[in-house]
Amino acid sequence: VQLQASGGGLVQAGGSLRLSCAASGRTFSSYSMGWFRQAPGKERKFVASITRSGGSTYYADSVKGRFTISRDNAKKMVYLQMNSLKPEDTAVYYCTARSDGGIYYAANEYAYWGQGTLVTVSS
Repeated sequence: VQLQASGGGLVQAGGSLRLSCAASGRTFSSYSMGWFRQAPGKERKFVASITRSGGSTYYADSVKGRFTISRDNAKKMVYLQMNSLKPEDTAVYYCTARSDGGIYYAANEYAYWGQGTLVTVSS
């Protein structure tokens, strides 16, 4: 699967952004999907993930209640709605996929990555 993330940009604290990830391939619905982020000089960290059907979602504590992950299997898209953004949310956000449908919280558990989209939250 190939992944293309988009939707990043500059936003003021308290604002919202929606990231999108377009996937190619015929078996998108068999992949679990996720979002990670990487701030400058820091390691890539888990943000959110969603199961194959979209029936279950998982979030990092730092974004729980503010971010929502969703997917549209017919369109081969996954989204990350980000509300109440904070300066500490500033990072490059990466879309990722796992072919066995598992949910993992470590970046090295995922083989497929998009190119990343930069989110900058100003104070």
